[in-house]
Amino acid sequence: MAEARNAYRAAGVDVDAGEAAVELMRAAVESTRRPEVVGGLGGFAAAVGLPAGFRDPVLVSSTDGVGTKTAIAGALRRFDTIGRDLVAMCADDVVCSGAAPLFFLDYIAVGRVAPEDVAELVEGIAAGCREAGCALVGGETAEHPGLIEPGGFDLAGACVGIVERDELLDGTAAGAGDVVIGVASNGLHANGYSLVRTLIEQWQLDLARPYQEQLRLTLGDREADSAIAAEPGHTLATLGDVLLTPTEIYVGRLLAARARLRQAGTDLHGLAHITGGGLPGNVPRMVGAELGVRLDPGRWRVPSVISLFAALGGLDAEEMRATFNGGLGMTVAVTPEAAASALETLRSEGLDAHTVGEVVPIAELDGRRYVEGPMSATVRL
Repeated sequence: MAEARNAYRAAGVDVDAGEAAVELMRAAVESTRRPEVVGGLGGFAAAVGLPAGFRDPVLVSSTDGVGTKTAIAGALRRFDTIGRDLVAMCADDVVCSGAAPLFFLDYIAVGRVAPEDVAELVEGIAAGCREAGCALVGGETAEHPGLIEPGGFDLAGACVGIVERDELLDGTAAGAGDVVIGVASNGLHANGYSLVRTLIEQWQLDLARPYQEQLRLTLGDREADSAIAAEPGHTLATLGDVLLTPTEIYVGRLLAARARLRQAGTDLHGLAHITGGGLPGNVPRMVGAELGVRLDPGRWRVPSVISLFAALGGLDAEEMRATFNGGLGMTVAVTPEAAASALETLRSEGLDAHTVGEVVPIAELDGRRYVEGPMSATVRL
């Protein structure tokens, strides 16, 4: 057995390091456990029962990764935040169907297993799972010598949630005249990093430079002063710190807000998670095929890091909103009558929410699913 392991280690795969990583991550995984989980870490597959009390449950699943944001984490040797990105990318997709996350699985591919680094990645995933309310029930750490450089890694995950069939959000509830509420993003989240990395190389940006200094160099004092006033949390941050800001995990707050709205006799008509493709590629997904959305970009603030890289890349405003999330992490469709209470409820859950647009028949949008412009005069929230 020792000779076999030595031969595998000579080929670039260290089984002992992998086992050490599993032991280091065990406590983090156990911290996410839910009552429905059957068994523990170490089996070939995970078993999870359905929560009690459901009448007609539907399982909802999503899988995603964090893309090339991993390269920023690798360059800075910081692995404490990007696991939260992974959970957010999957769990915030699941909630768009109205589902509560139930369990999560991860896949970590590395060039060489460094047990402490892998454990830190999983601790971040576990932290995200605790925030999203789901159990981290298993995963895989794969060593890929020759395919991934030592120190390099990639992350992917899958989330399964549960919702009553008659509470499922599938785009059919939204109607013409519905109001679109935007929930602010806290930065780039985990999209657009291929462009970000290209611009870092092109402009030879120093990830250790104070972020506010980079803002002044790129945007000028006036725009930088405005951003600094609006984002006090970046006072001591470096450019690298801001680029590793983890994606917001909205799921718990959105589910809580929806439950309160339903108790009050109303409901959400649709949810969209703004990821790859930006606003044009995602907002229309929360409405039916015969409908489109009109958003008024003057009704919300764009995080400075998005403005920064849009300026470095020479992106105009429309291209910026189609490449990055444009400042919105989620959008919500509600009836005009419910808009005021929905805004109040979302804000009471700690979400930065604003009325940003409306649902419109595509016949009024020349067949397009997404347009930008002022909202109808009847919508004044």
